[in-house]
Amino acid sequence: MLINENFQLAVLSDIHGNRWALEAVLEDIKQREIKHIVNLGDCFYGPLDPGGTAQILVGLDIPTVRGNEDRVIVETPGREEISPTLQYVRESLKPEHLLWLQKLKMTAVVYENFFMCHGSPQRDDEYLLVNVLETSVVRRKPGELTAALALSSQDPRYPQVFLCGHDHVPCSVYLPEQRLIVNPGSVGLPAYTDDLPYFHAMETGTPHARYSIISRSGDKWRVEDISIPYQWELAANLALQNGRPDWAKWLKTGRA
Repeated sequence: MLINENFQLAVLSDIHGNRWALEAVLEDIKQREIKHIVNLGDCFYGPLDPGGTAQILVGLDIPTVRGNEDRVIVETPGREEISPTLQYVRESLKPEHLLWLQKLKMTAVVYENFFMCHGSPQRDDEYLLVNVLETSVVRRKPGELTAALALSSQDPRYPQVFLCGHDHVPCSVYLPEQRLIVNPGSVGLPAYTDDLPYFHAMETGTPHARYSIISRSGDKWRVEDISIPYQWELAANLALQNGRPDWAKWLKTGRA
C-alpha cells in the first residue's frame, strides 16, 4: 500500500474490556475521519465489560495481534486456581469471541511499513521499551532496542515503524536509519501494578483513554499521542462492584 501525506493510522492497545473508553476513542477516530486502525492486543481481560467490548472490537475487523492476557483467556488452565476476574471474563465472552482470540497471531506486518506486536517481537509478556529492575523501571537504550528488533526482521522489507504496547505508557523512540518505535499507551487502563519480574507500578497520571495517530510528514513519520476523556467513574464503579478496588483506583486516577 502506498503511504502518502494523507495516510493516517490510529494505533490502539490494551483496551482491557473497557467498553466506554473504546467507544470514546472510536468516536474520536471517526470525527478525525481516520480510515485505518490497528490493535496491539490485551483486548478483553478485566473486571469491566469484556462481552460488550468484544461485540464492538470483533465487528471492526481490524488488524490485531495477541496480547499476553488474550492468550491467558483461551489457554488451558494450569494447576493454579482461576482468578475470579479471569472467570468473569471467560463467562462474559461468547464462543465466537473466544475463537477470534484463539486465531490471533503474536506479530504481524501491516501496510508494509508497520510491524505489530504486543510486548516484544519475541514474547507477548515482555516489555520492549523498558527494563524492570529490582528498584526501578528504566528506559532501554537505543542499542538494546536495535538488537531486540533485529531479531524480529523475518520480513525482507524490514518495516520502518515498530508498534508495541503492554506497558500502558505512551512513548515513541527514534532509532537509526529513521526507524521508529511507537507505544500508544492504553485505551482502557491508565495504571497498574505487577509483581514480575519485580514489583513495579506503571502509570500515566491521568484517567484518560489513550491512543496514537501515525502519519507522514515529508519523508519522516509524525506521531500524535491522544488523550480522550470518557466515563471513567462508571468504569471504576463497575470494577469495584466486581471485587477489584485496585482497578477502580487505577481507572479513576491514572495512578498506581
